[in-house]
Amino acid sequence: MARRNRGRAVHGWLVLDKPAGMTSTEAVARTKRLFNAAKAGHAGTLDPLATGVLPIAFGEATKTVTYAMDGRKRYRFVLRWGEARTTDDAEGEVVASSAVRPTQRQVEQVVPRFVGRIEQVPPAYSAIKVAGERAYDLARDGEPAALAPRPVVIEALTLLDMDDADHAAFEAVSGKGAYMRGLARDLAVALGTVGHLAALRRLAVGPFTLDDAVALPHLEQLAAEGDVESVLLPVRAPLDDIPAVALTEAEAYRMRCGQPVALLRRSDRERLARLDPETQEADRLVLAVLGETPVALARINGAELRPVRVLNI
Repeated sequence: MARRNRGRAVHGWLVLDKPAGMTSTEAVARTKRLFNAAKAGHAGTLDPLATGVLPIAFGEATKTVTYAMDGRKRYRFVLRWGEARTTDDAEGEVVASSAVRPTQRQVEQVVPRFVGRIEQVPPAYSAIKVAGERAYDLARDGEPAALAPRPVVIEALTLLDMDDADHAAFEAVSGKGAYMRGLARDLAVALGTVGHLAALRRLAVGPFTLDDAVALPHLEQLAAEGDVESVLLPVRAPLDDIPAVALTEAEAYRMRCGQPVALLRRSDRERLARLDPETQEADRLVLAVLGETPVALARINGAELRPVRVLNI
């Protein structure tokens, strides 16, 4: 019996410009096949309707997904006034309608209310778990869960244009966990009407932007030419904001074995002195490196540097 091909060791980040009509899970599966990679995952789900930046991690980069997802996200979206839908986007069924259409001035007056730390009820069709089940599964079974509002941060929200009475285009910058579908829905309600998300394009996730993104047809062409890895970004790509501590060969070996590194010598104190004072004082995360190669995400704990996630590259 032939052994199943489990893929090869590929380490790094791909920034995919996800096309409309494809789930994030399908996008990961497609790119994983193109790279023949053993392991892959994505940072920040995009709904099938949405396009744009979908960071996909391969191999040891999957250990840094959390740090990419914690970064701010930037979106451009179109709000359709006058129709509320089950999914809060264009894929759902119409459940309410309104003849009210806000003016540009009215929209501009309401927008500041949605900037900063706000309370948002997640869409009924979302991946949030309720008693162990996904909210979207309950909604599809005709038993939508009553989801509680939760705090999210909208760093910026700008009205771009209103080309016609039924639509308005916005750009938003948000923190983790904010739903643009929920934002569109709530904006409409605040303006005395109903609405849903008609189109969504993600422009950035943390350090990953559309400038880094590769369209799927181009990726398929590169795979056919045997050059697919030319578009990979390094494992440490989402870790630029984390202070780095240089290791010796011996220290790197210990850390790769999951062992702490002692910081007792004068040279160790000099290394730490180069770090941000805030990083030294608190039990903050650092990136332990050997030359340009990341070895582990680690924490300074007293006189030791302790590995949190070892990166086997």
